[in-house]
Amino acid sequence: MDFDLLLIQKMKHGNENAFDVFVRKHYEEILKYCSYHCLDTSYAEDLTQETFLHFFEKLSDYRYIGKTRNYLYTIAGNLCKDYYKKKRESLLEEQSREFQNSPRQSETEDILNKITIEAALNNLPEELREVIILYYFQELKLAEIADTLQIGLPLVKYRIKQGKMRLEKMLREE
Repeated sequence: MDFDLLLIQKMKHGNENAFDVFVRKHYEEILKYCSYHCLDTSYAEDLTQETFLHFFEKLSDYRYIGKTRNYLYTIAGNLCKDYYKKKRESLLEEQSREFQNSPRQSETEDILNKITIEAALNNLPEELREVIILYYFQELKLAEIADTLQIGLPLVKYRIKQGKMRLEKMLREE
C-alpha cells in the first residue's frame, strides 16, 4: 500500500499525527518549488503553507490516484500564478530597497545572479517557465512533468529544449 494513501486515509479519519507526517514528507519539495516562483523567501513559505491548507480544505473530496505530489504542485503553481498577478510591482520595489542597503560584494553577486535568472525565467512564456522550473529546479523526471502538467512527453521535451534555448539567449544578452 502506498504511504501517501495510508496517510490520506488516516487524515480523513482525523489522525493529527498523519497530517504532521504528510506535511513533513512534502514540505521541502513544495517550498523549493514556491521559492523558484518568488524571490521573497518568507512569501514562498507562506505559499507553501497555503498549498497545504488548500489541500486539507479539500481533503474530504480528494480521491487518491497515486499522484498526491503532482496535485500539491498544481495547487502551489496556481497560488504562485496568483502571487505574480498581485505582487509583481511590489516585488520590484522591495528588491530596489534591498539593493540600497548595499550588502557585501558576494551577497550582492548572489542576489544579482538570482535576480538575473528570475528575470530571464519571468520573460519566458508560462508554459516554458513551468517545465524549466520543474525539470531543472525541482529535478522532476520528464514523465513526472508530463503527468503533473497533463501534457504529452514529446511536448515536455520540446518545451524544455525551447525554454533552455531562450534562457541561454537572454542570459547571453545580459
